[in-house]
Amino acid sequence: MHPFCCVSTLSDHSSDLHMSSFGSRSDTHIRPAKLDPNSNHSNSFSHSSADYGRLSQRTTAAAAAAAVAAAEVVARPPSAREQPVDVKINDIVGNGVSGILYKWVNYGKGWRPRWFVLQDGVLSYYKIHGPDRIVVSVETEKGSKVIGEESMRRISRHRRNGTPHQLRRKPFGEVHLKVSSIRESKSDDKRFSIFTGTKRLHLRAESREDRYAWVEALQAVKDMFPRISNSELMAPVDNVAVSTEKLRQRLVEEGVRDAAIQDSEQIMKTEFAALQNQLLLLKQKQWLLIDTLRQLETEKVDLENTVVDESRQLKDGGASARSRQDKFSEGSATDSDEDNGRVDDAAEEETDEEDNAFFDTRDFLSSSSFKSNGSEYRMSSVSSDDEGINAIESEDGIDPSMRSVGANFPFIKRRKKLPDPVEKEKSVSLWSMIKDNIGKDLTKICLPVYFNEPLSTLQKGFEDLEYSYLLDRAYEWGKRGNSLMRILNVAAFAVSGYASTEGRICKPFNPLLGETFEADYPDKGLRFFSEKVSHHPMIIACHCEGKGWKFWGDSNLKSKFWGRSIQLDPVGVLTLEFDDGEVLQWSKVTTSIYNLILGKLYCDHYGTMRIQGKHEYSCKLKFKEQSIIDRNPHQVHGIVQDRNGKTVATMFGKWDESMHYVNGDCSGKGKGSDSLSEACLLWKRSKPPKFPTRYNLTRFAITMNELTPGLKEKLPPTDSRLRPDQRYLENGEYEMANAEKLRLEQRQRQARKMQEQGWRPQWFAKDKGSDTYQYIGGYWEAREKGRWDSCPDIFGQVPCEPLLE
Repeated sequence: MHPFCCVSTLSDHSSDLHMSSFGSRSDTHIRPAKLDPNSNHSNSFSHSSADYGRLSQRTTAAAAAAAVAAAEVVARPPSAREQPVDVKINDIVGNGVSGILYKWVNYGKGWRPRWFVLQDGVLSYYKIHGPDRIVVSVETEKGSKVIGEESMRRISRHRRNGTPHQLRRKPFGEVHLKVSSIRESKSDDKRFSIFTGTKRLHLRAESREDRYAWVEALQAVKDMFPRISNSELMAPVDNVAVSTEKLRQRLVEEGVRDAAIQDSEQIMKTEFAALQNQLLLLKQKQWLLIDTLRQLETEKVDLENTVVDESRQLKDGGASARSRQDKFSEGSATDSDEDNGRVDDAAEEETDEEDNAFFDTRDFLSSSSFKSNGSEYRMSSVSSDDEGINAIESEDGIDPSMRSVGANFPFIKRRKKLPDPVEKEKSVSLWSMIKDNIGKDLTKICLPVYFNEPLSTLQKGFEDLEYSYLLDRAYEWGKRGNSLMRILNVAAFAVSGYASTEGRICKPFNPLLGETFEADYPDKGLRFFSEKVSHHPMIIACHCEGKGWKFWGDSNLKSKFWGRSIQLDPVGVLTLEFDDGEVLQWSKVTTSIYNLILGKLYCDHYGTMRIQGKHEYSCKLKFKEQSIIDRNPHQVHGIVQDRNGKTVATMFGKWDESMHYVNGDCSGKGKGSDSLSEACLLWKRSKPPKFPTRYNLTRFAITMNELTPGLKEKLPPTDSRLRPDQRYLENGEYEMANAEKLRLEQRQRQARKMQEQGWRPQWFAKDKGSDTYQYIGGYWEAREKGRWDSCPDIFGQVPCEPLLE
């Protein structure tokens, strides 16, 4: 295959470049035209299907064109030199070169596709996935040469789909080739790198031919900016002879004496000599500055190498796992000495993101300089060895009048650990599971019970209410007329729901259609209820009532299994309504689980969360995405704005530790700011359980599947606590759990037929005019009377006549 068989040109009728016709894309090539001193050099390239040129000739063509242009300028009379003739960059690459290249992000994300555009000496790249993607179409890159079959397919797909033209987005990164160097990999014929002096971009093309086309185009443009050598910079300045003949003649005509004329000539020569010395000094300073910049470039690279090496050594076991991953990851094999620069940039997080909005919270969160309004608070009825789930720990900075809010409920003793396992857990081949399920929906994969934790997705939803006292405080603040403190506490509550996910790598049980879960927790002053209302797509609806507030929502979790990672994208809106009428809504951010094959499993949450209502304030929270060697992960930064868009408060912290706030706009201030030392605590994560489990369950989560005395008789037959495979797993009876899980999944396949026949949720109904589900009531009344006749026995036999609409 010829190197340029995948290089195609998009037609542009407004362009002055002549495009010759061609039959197929495989016959389209770029050929340098013959240079003619009498020709117009702005059109120095033509396209022909019959000529097979090489992009490496562009450098010679560009240099020759520049030489011819310079010769013409010298040969012309002075009057004709007013319009300089130069060779433009577009003469080398036409109206630009564009296409898809894979950019190395980090060890967690690997290679990610980006749309690259080479134009006017600048290489820019854009996202092609996610909310910030660009629509790649003919209109997007009009008249540019497109490299790669995948790039052409993407453009053709948008042309067929009739994608409307969108506003041009700003690039997420730019590289100026004038100050960059290009290097090809010797061990991988698809990879190459671009070093700018401050960072290194590692890129991978779709094929060897595509890499050749890109490198030749980049090198051709770079050669238009020759780097000045040190010898040229330090070349001595030629002594310029200053003629005073005209000055002498003019002074003689005025009748000036010879002595005065000689004095004038001497003054002029002296001043000119001083000016010439100053110019020479400036040139020497310029050379010293350039030499210093080059030294700084080298020192910066050495420093980055040192930082990366030290950070890798500090991670126990991380280096060995990473080296094993390099052997199995495509494009991660160790290159020759010229390609080892990628390790230099292992610490470089994806530069596409807006990381400049985050400051290092580690120094502040570990500091003792936070504003304190009193000593530590702990419920007097709970000792340190026998803490209840409603214990509130170490809340310095909390208003004293608010400390009792959410903590004055009756104490109920609950279990502090799971039952001891009956059987010894067996190992299972994770790799055999992964390779058979790449690209499939996670919710449709039948995994062994060893990958599960003894909780259902319905119960996981209740974990978001672990720190419900924040909503109790928000309600009290609103009653006192402080809307700012209300939304700050609501924002802290929205972040706190992620704290329980740290270290949780097991999958919750997928509930059956019609399965429910109730949580009547008088020790937290709330009662919660959830139900699986749809099987395809899987939708969970919930409703919770607290002291002065109601909380509800539904979630359609879209998940993808990508081999080395799992991506979970929540779809749905959470709503919080206070008794005074104020309503706030928000949606959850994206969650990903990494290192499924090699390395330590971990989860991360990233994206933007907006808490909005119809009252005075709104809040925007940004969850920073974690890099593979991030020393300060899990950062969250937020701002609260009024109706006029003015920032009135700034929030910062970590979703697995705590959240703080300061009044005013501090988002642009760096570390050590005086105002940040006045930060007040909003929320702090509870201590881990005294008896940890292999599932890393929190104290709160350990209590969810517990059947307290007298509770089983009150529950409907659809409650998650009565699910047999989940109960067997909690007891450590793994063989029985696997058998029951397989039996229930076989019965669950009938749920699609039930839904097609008109399955109707028992306790929720779809809101008219929207796809959201609302609680219709009746559950707690039925529980009080013990009437569960309308509830099917979903864990036993599937009813022959399901509820129909």
